[in-house]
Amino acid sequence: MATRIISVLGLGFGDCGKGLFIDALCRDTQAHTVVRFNGGAQAAHNVVLPDGRHHTFSQFCSGSFVPGVYTLLAYPVIIHPTALLVENEYLRRAGVNDALQRLLIDRRCKVTTPYHQAAGRLRELQRGAHAHGSCGVGVGETMKQDLEAPALTLRYGDLLHRTTALDKLEAIRLQLLQDFAPDCPDPAYQAAYDEEIGLLRDGAMAPQWLQRIEQLLTIVAPAEHQQIAARLHRPGTVLCEGAQGVLLDEWRGFHPYTTWSTIHPSAVEAVIADAGLRARVEHFGAIRSYMTRHGNGPLPTYDPRLNMLPEPHNASGGWQGDFRRGHPDALLLRYSLSVTGPLDGLLVSHLDAFRRHPGLVWCHAYQTPTIANDNQLCQRDQEGRVTALLLGAAQDLAHQTALADLLSTARPVLTSAAIVDARQFIGEIETLAETPVILGSFGPTFKTVRKLAAAGISAARAA
Repeated sequence: MATRIISVLGLGFGDCGKGLFIDALCRDTQAHTVVRFNGGAQAAHNVVLPDGRHHTFSQFCSGSFVPGVYTLLAYPVIIHPTALLVENEYLRRAGVNDALQRLLIDRRCKVTTPYHQAAGRLRELQRGAHAHGSCGVGVGETMKQDLEAPALTLRYGDLLHRTTALDKLEAIRLQLLQDFAPDCPDPAYQAAYDEEIGLLRDGAMAPQWLQRIEQLLTIVAPAEHQQIAARLHRPGTVLCEGAQGVLLDEWRGFHPYTTWSTIHPSAVEAVIADAGLRARVEHFGAIRSYMTRHGNGPLPTYDPRLNMLPEPHNASGGWQGDFRRGHPDALLLRYSLSVTGPLDGLLVSHLDAFRRHPGLVWCHAYQTPTIANDNQLCQRDQEGRVTALLLGAAQDLAHQTALADLLSTARPVLTSAAIVDARQFIGEIETLAETPVILGSFGPTFKTVRKLAAAGISAARAA
């Protein structure tokens, strides 16, 4: 029996239903392992079971409710050890008692520390009203410091060596502390600022933090390359669970409202190749029936009237800010697909939304002012409306910033006729994406996930 590899990549700003689809695919394909291949503890993938149990998966895979399914935190995922222990306790309360025993962590994975978490929150407090919408768990700071001072990077394997770990923790703390003045630029945030900078000033915290994670190291020793390769070479199905969404990609998202992570098929394939696997990866793109976004950043089709759509696991507030909803956006979908390249299929969540809100409509164009280098950023029709967003050169943050500026002025041109039902939406999205919809969810649990395409677009339309 050969190894089958399937990846699930979010095509929006996150919250695309990846957790639901991973849970469903684990059951349908009898997957033995789910690989987390990007991001870190800022992931939040919700899984609800038919019996009412719920968990928001952050570092464990979203297939953890399925007995026997392993989580592999592959390099370059960023590990938050104490958050892993907290998440494990929540899983125990939900009836999963062996999540740590089913966990592999690549010894090369970078580690987020309390100092990185504090530094990330301090930067958001400094930005005040212009905050980027950080999750507040330190992933960006971990990546930033690794790029600027790689010798200081703490890796999961380092945690076995207490002296090495303590030396790195102190060096991390002192370097980060240099970045922050004692006072917050906005006095309104001074109290929160004082709390976070107090963590950076606390040199005694590191030994206590290491002591807390000894339990994790005892159960989940840093995995060597050979152990990881053996797990991924097992016959059967391996799923690869993406974090965040393509529109938040560090290089292709709308800077600076992005994540420090690559959300692309190449990120999956790099992990698979690193393990010596030569199997073809089937890449599926996950998308909602409507747009959503946490916190600041462009969302052209935002409509407060859509707040009536229920979001039991996506509250506003916290470090990320408000949770917003918008109408389906053809321009952003085509942009995401231009980033990923051809996919094997689409997975569409929240198809029951058309019953809950009969006013969902498509956006196929934006009204925006013409700006500098406009023809390098977008295509316009004869009426001057933006009809497509253009890719820039690789790793061109100036281009991505200009796209963000363009989108911040965008007023959606919405169709006059509402989308009637899920069947109509599926047909329209397949035509738009030139990709079949393989699975659709009509509720929160795996039992509401339906197969829509056995072979090709025509089969999906007939479903």
